[in-house]
Amino acid sequence: MQHSLSIAIVGAGPGGLATALLLKRRGHDVRVFERFDQAAPVGSGLILQPTGLSVLAYLGLLPAMLARGQRIDRLTGADARSGRTVLDVRYDALAGGRFGLGTHRAALFDVLHEAVVAARIPIMTGTEAEALHGMGDGIGFDAGGLRHGPFDLIVDASGARSTLRRHAARPVEPRALTYGAIWATLDWVDEGFDPHALQQRYERAHTMVGVLPVGRVDPAGGKKAAFFWSLKPAEVEALKAAGLDAWKARVLEVWPACAPYLDQISNFDQLSLARYGHHTLLPQRGERIVFIGDAAHATSPQLGQGANMALLDAAALDEALRRSEHLDQALDSYGALRRNHIRLFQSLSLMLTPFYQSDGRILPWMRDTVVALAARVPPVPQILGAMVAGTLLDPLGRIGLAEPDWTTSSQLASPTASTQESA
Repeated sequence: MQHSLSIAIVGAGPGGLATALLLKRRGHDVRVFERFDQAAPVGSGLILQPTGLSVLAYLGLLPAMLARGQRIDRLTGADARSGRTVLDVRYDALAGGRFGLGTHRAALFDVLHEAVVAARIPIMTGTEAEALHGMGDGIGFDAGGLRHGPFDLIVDASGARSTLRRHAARPVEPRALTYGAIWATLDWVDEGFDPHALQQRYERAHTMVGVLPVGRVDPAGGKKAAFFWSLKPAEVEALKAAGLDAWKARVLEVWPACAPYLDQISNFDQLSLARYGHHTLLPQRGERIVFIGDAAHATSPQLGQGANMALLDAAALDEALRRSEHLDQALDSYGALRRNHIRLFQSLSLMLTPFYQSDGRILPWMRDTVVALAARVPPVPQILGAMVAGTLLDPLGRIGLAEPDWTTSSQLASPTASTQESA
Protein backbone atom coordinates (compact mmCIF):
# COMPACT_ATOMS: atom_id res chain seq x y z
CA MET A 1 0.00 0.00 0.00
CA GLN A 2 1.55 3.25 -1.14
CA HIS A 3 -0.07 5.63 1.35
CA SER A 4 -0.12 5.79 5.14
CA LEU A 5 -3.22 4.58 6.98
CA SER A 6 -4.63 5.72 10.30
CA ILE A 7 -4.93 2.51 12.33
CA ALA A 8 -6.39 1.84 15.78
CA ILE A 9 -5.23 -1.34 17.50
CA VAL A 10 -7.60 -2.50 20.24
CA GLY A 11 -5.72 -4.57 22.81
CA ALA A 12 -2.15 -4.37 24.11
CA GLY A 13 -1.39 -8.08 24.24
CA PRO A 14 1.42 -9.73 22.25
CA GLY A 15 -0.53 -9.66 18.99
CA GLY A 16 -1.58 -6.04 19.35
CA LEU A 17 1.87 -4.79 20.33
CA ALA A 18 3.59 -6.75 17.55
CA THR A 19 1.09 -5.39 15.03
CA ALA A 20 1.74 -1.85 16.24
CA LEU A 21 5.49 -2.26 15.77
CA LEU A 22 5.19 -3.81 12.32
CA LEU A 23 2.73 -1.24 10.98
CA LYS A 24 4.57 1.71 12.50
CA ARG A 25 7.73 0.47 10.79
CA ARG A 26 5.76 0.42 7.53
CA GLY A 27 4.93 4.12 7.94
CA HIS A 28 1.33 3.92 9.15
CA ASP A 29 -0.13 6.18 11.86
CA VAL A 30 -0.76 3.70 14.67
CA ARG A 31 -2.42 4.06 18.08
CA VAL A 32 -3.01 1.31 20.64
CA PHE A 33 -6.07 1.28 22.92
CA GLU A 34 -6.12 -0.86 26.06
CA ARG A 35 -9.16 -1.45 28.28
CA PHE A 36 -7.19 -1.73 31.53
CA ASP A 37 -5.94 1.34 33.40
CA GLN A 38 -2.42 0.09 32.87
CA ALA A 39 -1.24 -2.12 30.02
CA ALA A 40 -0.16 -5.42 31.61
CA PRO A 41 0.16 -9.12 30.74
CA VAL A 42 -2.55 -11.65 31.54
CA GLY A 43 -1.67 -15.31 32.21
CA SER A 44 1.31 -17.42 33.16
CA GLY A 45 3.76 -19.46 31.11
CA LEU A 46 3.79 -20.26 27.41
CA ILE A 47 6.10 -21.71 24.78
CA LEU A 48 7.25 -19.49 21.95
CA GLN A 49 7.55 -21.82 18.98
CA PRO A 50 9.89 -21.38 16.00
CA THR A 51 7.02 -19.58 14.20
CA GLY A 52 6.54 -16.95 16.89
CA LEU A 53 10.28 -16.66 17.48
CA SER A 54 10.76 -16.00 13.76
CA VAL A 55 8.36 -13.05 13.89
CA LEU A 56 10.20 -11.69 16.94
CA ALA A 57 13.48 -12.11 15.03
CA TYR A 58 12.01 -10.08 12.16
CA LEU A 59 11.18 -7.36 14.70
CA GLY A 60 14.74 -7.48 16.04
CA LEU A 61 13.54 -8.72 19.44
CA LEU A 62 14.80 -12.30 19.42
CA PRO A 63 17.99 -11.67 21.47
CA ALA A 64 15.95 -9.90 24.18
CA MET A 65 13.50 -12.80 24.38
CA LEU A 66 16.24 -15.43 24.45
CA ALA A 67 17.84 -13.59 27.36
CA ARG A 68 14.59 -13.82 29.35
CA GLY A 69 13.27 -17.25 28.34
CA GLN A 70 14.39 -20.86 28.74
CA ARG A 71 15.23 -23.12 25.82
CA ILE A 72 12.80 -26.04 25.46
CA ASP A 73 13.98 -29.13 23.56
CA ARG A 74 11.15 -31.57 24.22
CA LEU A 75 7.63 -32.04 25.55
CA THR A 76 7.11 -35.11 27.68
CA GLY A 77 4.24 -36.79 29.47
CA ALA A 78 4.14 -39.87 31.68
CA ASP A 79 1.44 -42.06 33.17
CA ALA A 80 1.19 -41.17 36.86
CA ARG A 81 0.72 -44.74 38.07
CA SER A 82 3.30 -46.64 36.04
CA GLY A 83 5.73 -43.79 35.34
CA ARG A 84 5.85 -44.92 31.71
CA THR A 85 6.52 -42.17 29.16
CA VAL A 86 3.53 -41.86 26.85
CA LEU A 87 4.44 -38.57 25.16
CA ASP A 88 7.87 -37.48 23.96
CA VAL A 89 7.90 -34.81 21.27
CA ARG A 90 11.36 -33.54 20.34
CA TYR A 91 12.26 -30.49 18.32
CA ASP A 92 15.42 -32.24 17.13
CA ALA A 93 13.21 -34.60 15.13
CA LEU A 94 13.12 -31.66 12.70
CA ALA A 95 16.08 -30.48 10.68
CA GLY A 96 17.68 -27.11 11.30
CA GLY A 97 18.21 -27.03 15.06
CA ARG A 98 14.78 -25.70 16.01
CA PHE A 99 13.72 -25.31 19.63
CA GLY A 100 10.97 -23.75 21.70
CA LEU A 101 11.36 -21.01 24.30
CA GLY A 102 9.58 -21.28 27.62
CA THR A 103 8.70 -17.81 28.84
CA HIS A 104 6.32 -15.97 31.11
CA ARG A 105 3.73 -13.73 29.48
CA ALA A 106 5.10 -10.84 31.52
CA ALA A 107 8.53 -11.24 29.89
CA LEU A 108 7.05 -11.33 26.38
CA PHE A 109 4.90 -8.31 27.21
CA ASP A 110 7.87 -6.38 28.61
CA VAL A 111 10.02 -6.95 25.52
CA LEU A 112 7.25 -5.90 23.12
CA HIS A 113 6.02 -3.02 25.29
CA GLU A 114 9.52 -1.56 25.66
CA ALA A 115 9.90 -1.64 21.87
CA VAL A 116 6.52 0.07 21.40
CA VAL A 117 7.46 2.82 23.86
CA ALA A 118 10.83 3.24 22.13
CA ALA A 119 9.02 3.57 18.79
CA ARG A 120 6.85 6.34 20.33
CA ILE A 121 3.62 4.55 19.56
CA PRO A 122 0.89 6.01 21.82
CA ILE A 123 -1.01 3.63 24.11
CA MET A 124 -4.31 4.93 25.48
CA THR A 125 -5.31 2.98 28.60
CA GLY A 126 -8.69 2.74 30.32
CA THR A 127 -10.37 2.62 26.91
CA GLU A 128 -12.62 -0.39 26.27
CA ALA A 129 -14.03 -0.52 22.75
CA GLU A 130 -17.78 -1.16 22.90
CA ALA A 131 -19.23 -0.60 19.42
CA LEU A 132 -18.19 0.49 15.95
CA HIS A 133 -19.57 3.41 13.96
CA GLY A 134 -19.00 4.75 10.49
CA MET A 135 -17.38 8.18 10.56
CA GLY A 136 -17.37 9.79 7.12
CA ASP A 137 -15.01 7.76 4.96
CA GLY A 138 -13.55 6.01 8.02
CA ILE A 139 -14.57 4.08 11.11
CA GLY A 140 -14.60 4.81 14.82
CA PHE A 141 -15.51 3.13 18.08
CA ASP A 142 -17.29 4.08 21.30
CA ALA A 143 -15.58 3.65 24.67
CA GLY A 144 -16.95 4.91 27.98
CA GLY A 145 -19.24 7.45 26.37
CA LEU A 146 -16.55 8.82 24.06
CA ARG A 147 -16.15 8.22 20.35
CA HIS A 148 -12.65 7.61 19.00
CA GLY A 149 -11.79 8.10 15.34
CA PRO A 150 -12.06 8.32 12.47
CA PHE A 151 -9.60 5.62 11.44
CA ASP A 152 -8.98 3.91 8.15
CA LEU A 153 -8.76 0.53 9.91
CA ILE A 154 -9.37 -1.01 13.32
CA VAL A 155 -7.36 -4.07 14.36
CA ASP A 156 -9.14 -6.07 17.07
CA ALA A 157 -6.48 -7.74 19.20
CA SER A 158 -8.56 -7.72 22.38
CA GLY A 159 -8.64 -11.48 22.97
CA ALA A 160 -11.22 -14.23 23.22
CA ARG A 161 -13.70 -11.99 25.06
CA SER A 162 -13.72 -9.40 22.27
CA THR A 163 -16.70 -7.04 22.29
CA LEU A 164 -16.10 -6.15 18.64
CA ARG A 165 -16.28 -9.63 17.13
CA ARG A 166 -19.98 -9.13 16.42
CA HIS A 167 -18.90 -6.71 13.68
CA ALA A 168 -17.17 -9.49 11.73
CA ALA A 169 -18.52 -10.55 8.36
CA ARG A 170 -19.64 -13.87 9.91
CA PRO A 171 -19.57 -13.49 13.71
CA VAL A 172 -19.01 -16.47 15.99
CA GLU A 173 -18.69 -16.71 19.77
CA PRO A 174 -16.40 -19.05 21.73
CA ARG A 175 -17.75 -22.39 22.87
CA ALA A 176 -16.60 -23.03 26.44
CA LEU A 177 -14.46 -26.15 26.82
CA THR A 178 -15.12 -28.44 29.76
CA TYR A 179 -11.60 -28.34 31.18
CA GLY A 180 -9.32 -25.48 32.14
CA ALA A 181 -6.41 -25.26 34.57
CA ILE A 182 -5.11 -23.47 37.63
CA TRP A 183 -1.65 -21.95 37.29
CA ALA A 184 1.07 -20.55 39.51
CA THR A 185 4.43 -18.98 38.74
CA LEU A 186 6.98 -20.43 41.17
CA ASP A 187 10.72 -20.58 41.72
CA TRP A 188 12.41 -23.13 39.49
CA VAL A 189 13.39 -26.41 41.18
CA ASP A 190 16.45 -28.18 39.76
CA GLU A 191 16.22 -31.56 41.44
CA GLY A 192 14.09 -34.04 39.55
CA PHE A 193 13.08 -31.72 36.69
CA ASP A 194 14.49 -31.20 33.20
CA PRO A 195 15.29 -27.50 32.68
CA HIS A 196 14.78 -27.89 28.92
CA ALA A 197 11.44 -29.73 28.80
CA LEU A 198 7.76 -29.29 29.45
CA GLN A 199 7.00 -32.22 31.75
CA GLN A 200 3.54 -33.57 32.55
CA ARG A 201 1.93 -36.43 34.47
CA TYR A 202 -1.47 -37.90 33.61
CA GLU A 203 -4.18 -39.99 35.16
CA ARG A 204 -6.14 -40.90 32.08
CA ALA A 205 -7.38 -37.55 30.69
CA HIS A 206 -9.21 -36.25 33.75
CA THR A 207 -6.06 -35.34 35.71
CA MET A 208 -2.92 -33.60 34.51
CA VAL A 209 -0.15 -31.75 36.32
CA GLY A 210 2.66 -30.00 34.50
CA VAL A 211 5.84 -28.00 34.98
CA LEU A 212 7.19 -25.63 32.34
CA PRO A 213 10.51 -23.77 32.85
CA VAL A 214 9.93 -20.14 31.82
CA GLY A 215 13.24 -18.43 32.49
CA ARG A 216 13.21 -15.04 34.19
CA VAL A 217 10.13 -12.88 34.65
CA ASP A 218 12.35 -10.10 35.98
CA PRO A 219 15.71 -9.81 34.14
CA ALA A 220 17.48 -9.48 37.49
CA GLY A 221 15.47 -12.22 39.20
CA GLY A 222 15.87 -15.95 39.49
CA LYS A 223 14.53 -18.60 37.13
CA LYS A 224 10.86 -19.48 37.34
CA ALA A 225 8.51 -22.32 36.43
CA ALA A 226 4.87 -22.32 35.42
CA PHE A 227 3.10 -24.98 37.48
CA PHE A 228 -0.37 -26.08 36.38
CA TRP A 229 -3.13 -28.46 37.41
CA SER A 230 -5.88 -29.38 34.96
CA LEU A 231 -9.47 -29.26 36.19
CA LYS A 232 -12.99 -28.23 35.27
CA PRO A 233 -13.70 -24.58 36.13
CA ALA A 234 -16.97 -25.76 37.66
CA GLU A 235 -14.93 -27.72 40.24
CA VAL A 236 -12.87 -24.80 41.54
CA GLU A 237 -15.19 -23.84 44.40
CA ALA A 238 -15.37 -27.44 45.63
CA LEU A 239 -11.58 -27.63 45.43
CA LYS A 240 -11.22 -24.54 47.59
CA ALA A 241 -13.85 -25.74 50.04
CA ALA A 242 -11.91 -28.98 50.58
CA GLY A 243 -8.85 -26.94 51.51
CA LEU A 244 -5.34 -26.36 50.23
CA ASP A 245 -3.84 -29.35 52.06
CA ALA A 246 -6.31 -31.73 50.44
CA TRP A 247 -5.44 -30.42 46.98
CA LYS A 248 -1.70 -30.68 47.66
CA ALA A 249 -2.13 -34.26 48.82
CA ARG A 250 -3.95 -35.06 45.59
CA VAL A 251 -1.17 -33.51 43.48
CA LEU A 252 1.44 -35.53 45.36
CA GLU A 253 -0.49 -38.72 44.59
CA VAL A 254 -0.08 -37.93 40.92
CA TRP A 255 3.50 -36.61 41.00
CA PRO A 256 5.42 -36.84 44.33
CA ALA A 257 8.41 -34.92 42.93
CA CYS A 258 6.27 -31.77 42.90
CA ALA A 259 6.58 -31.34 46.67
CA PRO A 260 9.14 -28.46 46.40
CA TYR A 261 6.71 -26.57 44.15
CA LEU A 262 3.74 -27.19 46.41
CA ASP A 263 5.77 -25.96 49.38
CA GLN A 264 5.87 -22.55 47.68
CA ILE A 265 2.06 -22.31 47.57
CA SER A 266 0.57 -21.04 50.84
CA ASN A 267 -2.93 -20.08 49.66
CA PHE A 268 -5.27 -20.38 46.71
CA ASP A 269 -4.73 -16.71 45.83
CA GLN A 270 -1.41 -17.72 44.27
CA LEU A 271 -3.30 -19.82 41.71
CA SER A 272 -4.99 -18.29 38.67
CA LEU A 273 -7.80 -20.02 36.81
CA ALA A 274 -7.50 -20.33 33.03
CA ARG A 275 -10.75 -21.04 31.19
CA TYR A 276 -10.53 -22.36 27.65
CA GLY A 277 -12.92 -21.84 24.77
CA HIS A 278 -12.90 -22.68 21.08
CA HIS A 279 -13.91 -20.55 18.11
CA THR A 280 -12.61 -19.88 14.62
CA LEU A 281 -13.56 -16.65 12.89
CA LEU A 282 -13.37 -16.94 9.10
CA PRO A 283 -13.07 -14.56 7.37
CA GLN A 284 -11.06 -12.63 9.94
CA ARG A 285 -12.51 -9.28 8.88
CA GLY A 286 -15.50 -7.00 8.69
CA GLU A 287 -15.99 -3.54 7.22
CA ARG A 288 -12.75 -1.67 7.99
CA ILE A 289 -12.04 -4.02 10.90
CA VAL A 290 -9.73 -7.02 11.05
CA PHE A 291 -9.27 -9.59 13.83
CA ILE A 292 -6.05 -11.15 15.05
CA GLY A 293 -5.03 -13.61 17.78
CA ASP A 294 -7.62 -14.93 20.21
CA ALA A 295 -10.19 -12.41 18.98
CA ALA A 296 -10.12 -14.36 15.70
CA HIS A 297 -9.33 -17.90 16.83
CA ALA A 298 -8.95 -19.48 20.25
CA THR A 299 -8.75 -23.04 21.49
CA SER A 300 -7.22 -25.18 24.24
CA PRO A 301 -3.44 -24.89 24.77
CA GLN A 302 -2.66 -28.53 23.95
CA LEU A 303 -0.46 -27.57 20.99
CA GLY A 304 0.91 -24.40 22.60
CA GLN A 305 0.14 -22.18 19.61
CA GLY A 306 -1.86 -19.25 21.03
CA ALA A 307 0.69 -16.43 21.24
CA ASN A 308 2.50 -17.78 18.19
CA MET A 309 -0.65 -17.63 16.07
CA ALA A 310 -1.18 -14.02 17.17
CA LEU A 311 2.36 -13.10 16.12
CA LEU A 312 1.85 -14.82 12.76
CA ASP A 313 -1.41 -12.89 12.29
CA ALA A 314 0.41 -9.63 12.98
CA ALA A 315 3.10 -10.39 10.40
CA ALA A 316 0.52 -11.57 7.85
CA LEU A 317 -1.50 -8.35 8.20
CA ASP A 318 1.65 -6.29 7.72
CA GLU A 319 2.51 -8.27 4.59
CA ALA A 320 -1.03 -8.04 3.20
CA LEU A 321 -1.07 -4.25 3.59
CA ARG A 322 2.38 -4.01 2.00
CA ARG A 323 1.50 -5.98 -1.12
CA SER A 324 -2.04 -4.61 -1.72
CA GLU A 325 -3.15 -1.41 -3.44
CA HIS A 326 -6.49 -1.04 -1.65
CA LEU A 327 -7.66 -1.72 1.91
CA ASP A 328 -10.38 -4.21 0.98
CA GLN A 329 -7.89 -6.12 -1.14
CA ALA A 330 -5.43 -6.12 1.77
CA LEU A 331 -7.97 -7.51 4.24
CA ASP A 332 -8.96 -10.26 1.82
CA SER A 333 -5.29 -11.04 1.24
CA TYR A 334 -4.67 -11.23 4.99
CA GLY A 335 -7.45 -13.80 5.31
CA ALA A 336 -6.05 -15.84 2.43
CA LEU A 337 -2.53 -15.80 3.89
CA ARG A 338 -3.67 -17.20 7.24
CA ARG A 339 -6.75 -19.28 6.38
CA ASN A 340 -5.27 -22.74 5.81
CA HIS A 341 -2.82 -22.62 8.70
CA ILE A 342 -5.52 -21.45 11.11
CA ARG A 343 -7.98 -24.11 9.94
CA LEU A 344 -5.38 -26.85 10.32
CA PHE A 345 -4.20 -25.94 13.82
CA GLN A 346 -7.67 -25.12 15.12
CA SER A 347 -8.82 -28.55 13.93
CA LEU A 348 -5.78 -30.32 15.37
CA SER A 349 -6.17 -28.61 18.75
CA LEU A 350 -9.87 -29.43 18.94
CA MET A 351 -9.22 -33.04 17.93
CA LEU A 352 -6.36 -33.57 20.40
CA THR A 353 -7.94 -31.92 23.43
CA PRO A 354 -10.07 -34.96 24.46
CA PHE A 355 -6.93 -37.11 24.53
CA TYR A 356 -5.57 -34.91 27.36
CA GLN A 357 -8.57 -33.22 28.96
CA SER A 358 -11.77 -35.27 29.08
CA ASP A 359 -13.68 -37.77 31.19
CA GLY A 360 -13.41 -40.60 28.69
CA ARG A 361 -11.40 -43.81 28.98
CA ILE A 362 -10.92 -44.92 25.37
CA LEU A 363 -9.05 -41.87 24.03
CA PRO A 364 -6.47 -41.71 26.85
CA TRP A 365 -5.97 -45.47 26.49
CA MET A 366 -5.29 -44.95 22.77
CA ARG A 367 -2.92 -42.08 23.63
CA ASP A 368 -0.94 -44.24 26.04
CA THR A 369 -0.77 -47.33 23.84
CA VAL A 370 -1.40 -46.99 20.10
CA VAL A 371 -0.29 -43.36 19.75
CA ALA A 372 2.70 -43.76 22.09
CA LEU A 373 3.98 -46.69 20.01
CA ALA A 374 3.31 -45.01 16.65
CA ALA A 375 5.13 -41.87 17.82
CA ARG A 376 8.42 -43.79 17.73
CA VAL A 377 8.13 -44.77 14.06
CA PRO A 378 9.27 -42.32 11.34
CA PRO A 379 7.85 -40.10 9.98
CA VAL A 380 5.53 -39.69 13.00
CA PRO A 381 8.20 -38.05 15.23
CA GLN A 382 8.83 -35.50 12.48
CA ILE A 383 5.10 -34.82 12.05
CA LEU A 384 4.61 -34.38 15.80
CA GLY A 385 7.62 -32.07 15.96
CA ALA A 386 6.22 -29.93 13.13
CA MET A 387 2.81 -29.81 14.82
CA VAL A 388 4.31 -28.48 18.04
CA ALA A 389 6.71 -26.15 16.21
CA GLY A 390 3.76 -24.78 14.23
CA THR A 391 5.60 -25.21 10.93
CA LEU A 392 3.10 -27.44 9.14
CA LEU A 393 2.01 -25.74 5.87
CA ASP A 394 4.95 -23.31 6.21
CA PRO A 395 3.07 -20.28 7.57
CA LEU A 396 6.20 -18.13 7.44
CA GLY A 397 6.94 -18.54 3.75
CA ARG A 398 3.42 -17.45 2.85
CA ILE A 399 3.93 -14.11 4.61
CA GLY A 400 7.40 -13.44 3.25
CA LEU A 401 9.35 -14.43 6.38
CA ALA A 402 12.09 -17.00 6.87
CA GLU A 403 13.28 -18.73 10.00
CA PRO A 404 16.54 -17.41 11.44
CA ASP A 405 19.67 -19.51 11.76
CA TRP A 406 18.62 -21.62 14.73
CA THR A 407 22.14 -22.92 15.18
CA THR A 408 23.37 -19.41 15.93
CA SER A 409 20.27 -18.57 17.97
CA SER A 410 20.56 -21.76 19.96
CA GLN A 411 23.99 -20.69 21.22
CA LEU A 412 22.26 -17.80 22.98
CA ALA A 413 19.62 -20.12 24.44
CA SER A 414 21.96 -23.01 25.24
CA PRO A 415 22.54 -24.48 28.70
CA THR A 416 26.10 -23.14 28.61
CA ALA A 417 24.92 -19.60 27.86
CA SER A 418 22.35 -19.80 30.64
CA THR A 419 24.99 -20.97 33.09
CA GLN A 420 27.35 -18.15 32.14
CA GLU A 421 24.56 -15.63 32.54
CA SER A 422 23.82 -16.91 36.03
CA ALA A 423 27.46 -16.87 37.11
